[in-house]
Amino acid sequence: MKAFLKAGIAFAIAGAGLAHAATELVVATVNNGHMIEMQKLTPFFEKAYPDIKLKWVTLEEGTLRQRVTTDIATKGGQFDVMTIGMYETPIWAKKGWLKEIATDAAYDVDDLLPAIRAGLSEGGKLYASPFYGESSMLMYRKDLADKVGFKMPEQPTWEQVKEFAGKAHDPKAGVYGMCLRGKPGWGDNMAFFTTLVNTNGGQWFDMQWKPQIDTKPWKDALTFYVDIMKSYGPPGASANSFNENLALFNEGKCAMWVDATIAASFISDPKQSKVADKVGFAQAPVAVTPKGANWLWAWALAVPAGSQKVEAAEKFVKWATSKDYIKLVAKEQGWHAVPTGTRKSTYATPEFLKAAKFADAEKKALDTANPNDSTLPKSPYVGVQFAAIPEFQAIGVAVGQQISAALSGKVTIEQALKTSQAAAEREMRKAGYYK
Repeated sequence: MKAFLKAGIAFAIAGAGLAHAATELVVATVNNGHMIEMQKLTPFFEKAYPDIKLKWVTLEEGTLRQRVTTDIATKGGQFDVMTIGMYETPIWAKKGWLKEIATDAAYDVDDLLPAIRAGLSEGGKLYASPFYGESSMLMYRKDLADKVGFKMPEQPTWEQVKEFAGKAHDPKAGVYGMCLRGKPGWGDNMAFFTTLVNTNGGQWFDMQWKPQIDTKPWKDALTFYVDIMKSYGPPGASANSFNENLALFNEGKCAMWVDATIAASFISDPKQSKVADKVGFAQAPVAVTPKGANWLWAWALAVPAGSQKVEAAEKFVKWATSKDYIKLVAKEQGWHAVPTGTRKSTYATPEFLKAAKFADAEKKALDTANPNDSTLPKSPYVGVQFAAIPEFQAIGVAVGQQISAALSGKVTIEQALKTSQAAAEREMRKAGYYK
């Protein structure tokens, strides 16, 4: 009898343990500053939701894209929450790979910035919640501009930027005139380089979906890019993407940097940046046209359709992309450190506007980026720094490798464009866009 009683008690205890076993959510994200901060705030989420535990998989941008794309396409089920962007969201939603984000009044979906919300929606429904949004802009050293007598316009031309780069370039003092992305990848160097192509009057595809890479606007853009980086860039620039350039700028080694607006909160933070009090902001530079000169992107959280933990995953997604999360970061780190580019309410908060001297330039960049009209000639695709078609990922990677090779001097500008054009034509033919 006692044995049965002991077994019964043991079973009851085990059962009670099972009843309270926490749901483990595996969250795949990118190794950017705001995501690292989100991981530090895990205890706040787990306190609010004691039945959910978070397990983080933090990866470099290119690796993250490969891993989540493979996982969702093969229904691998490795991740319960994925960090994806404006490129993947509408394509994957159309394929039925993502759960629609079920929002309530507390979440206030109408508070999301219209361009960001639209980019993460398909058929008027939200399929990924923006964690932070970004455009691109010019960040520069005001002290160096004053020193060489250069007045930065609110929206400079690339020729004006090159002039300042030449004056400020002082490698002996460890200062380089211009820092730009060089690392190959459709979301690395090609995010920046496509905007340079756009403003030079180029595009990825014409209205018949024919690639337009081996053309004058692309040649003008690549010639300028290689020239400015060889003349005034840091050594080894072809290996640098966002994080590498951020580190260089924070060390005081870049006179200028054109990149994601989200960088502004890091370079103006005295805890991270040696030049925090010397930074100025301007709109992304223009050449032939202002169209497509600044990109539009959001890193967002999505739930794969095949997830076995949808309810818990949705709780986390809503928590991490809410107004309350922004207030939590402000309380823990200060208003200058909050993830920006997602909500109207952030830009209506006096404390944020006071702490973030970049707020006006960032908001203007976000408001002027138009993914539906980003090229001078008419284009058949949506997207500023990418074309929202499944084939673009492979094309962007192939072209990114050629652009990086041209920057490092491994191939000529002409070779890079010719090889890129052939690779793009091959992919588009294979996909049946034309014969």
